[in-house]
Order: sequence, then structure tokens, then C-alpha cells
Amino acid sequence: IIVDHGSRRKESNLLLNEFVLMFKSKTGYSIVEPAHMELAEPTIGDAFGSCVEQGANQVIISPFFLFPGRHWHQDIPSLAEAAAKEHPGIPYLVTAPLGLHQLLVDVVKDRIDYCLSHVDGEADECSVCAGTGRCQLKVKEPEAK
Repeated sequence: IIVDHGSRRKESNLLLNEFVLMFKSKTGYSIVEPAHMELAEPTIGDAFGSCVEQGANQVIISPFFLFPGRHWHQDIPSLAEAAAKEHPGIPYLVTAPLGLHQLLVDVVKDRIDYCLSHVDGEADECSVCAGTGRCQLKVKEPEAK
């Protein structure tokens, strides 16, 4: 289970589905489900049940969060425990969040480089920014005194 925070914005939640498909394709794992900690469905409980229905004999819950905070320390473990109670005998594990990882440095640099290439007219907007007007340089004019 790849779990994110969840959003009221449907478009944001759909990005997790896309990521899960990418993850599944790259890793070859046959059972991978998205879940949202709150504000959207599927929930951790829904995803846990779906994994078990597909034949999982253990469930790994990987928080799609940068750093360990309250959600990782308390909320996700509590939701995972509640889900596991519905499926006795199925062990589960909550992994560490993404954290400080060298590959994240590469991802952030790639995002910056791509946005700058868009600003320079060398690339289209990325799929995340498309139509939002976010991928542009903004200049704050000095206030008149």
C-alpha cells in the first residue's frame, strides 16, 4: 500500500493512482494499492482489504511522505492496526517515509531543471503544472514609498 495524506482535490488524489501504476510497473509487484490517510478514498482499511482479497499474505504500508511526523508516528500506524484487526493472521509493516535519500536530491534537481527549461521556452509545462500558471518566474516589484 502506498499511502499519501489525501486531498479534497480529486486531481491531487489521482496523482497517487498514477504513481502506484508506475511503481507497480517498475517493481513487478503484483499487488500494489493506493490509499489516502484522510479526506479521500480508498482508505488504508480499503486498500488493506483489497490486498488481502488479491491474495496478499502480508501487507506493507509505505507512507508517501517526506519526513516522519505525527501522521507517520501515530495516525498511519493506528489506521493500519485497525485495518489489520479486520484480517486476523495477516502481518503488516509500516515502512519509513521517504526521508533523506540521495535519489530525492536527483528528483528535486530534475524538477527545478525542467521548470527552468519551461521558463526558457525549451520545454512544455510538466503534467503537474499544466494549466496552473505555476511554472513561471514571478517578480515582486518594489513597493512605492
